Amino acid sequence: MNFILRIIKKSFLWTYARNTWQWDVLCVLILAFIFLSPKSWFANGERRPPEEHQSSALTTVIIGPELVGDTEDKAQIEQKVRVFTGRADAQVVGAPRRHDQAGKTLWYEVDIR
Repeated sequence: MNFILRIIKKSFLWTYARNTWQWDVLCVLILAFIFLSPKSWFANGERRPPEEHQSSALTTVIIGPELVGDTEDKAQIEQKVRVFTGRADAQVVGAPRRHDQAGKTLWYEVDIR
């Protein structure tokens, strides 16, 4: 029983040296968590309306506020996205604004078809 408690304590406090197999196992577990965990686990509560997910051919373009300006008009955003991407047939599905805690607009995540 003492042996098992010692292993748990060493694993929790991680007292193993870098060149041991235990260190390698921990690194593999960390990498597996990073690359195999679903993206939805890390979403910060923002959900898009279901109508935006109907088409599987959506492309998200990150655009700075200096390009879009201070507009919420979808037609103006669509026109600027067409110029920016070089796609004359681009159709804006959604353009949520991302801002910092002070309310300053950082970028727009523009979903286009």
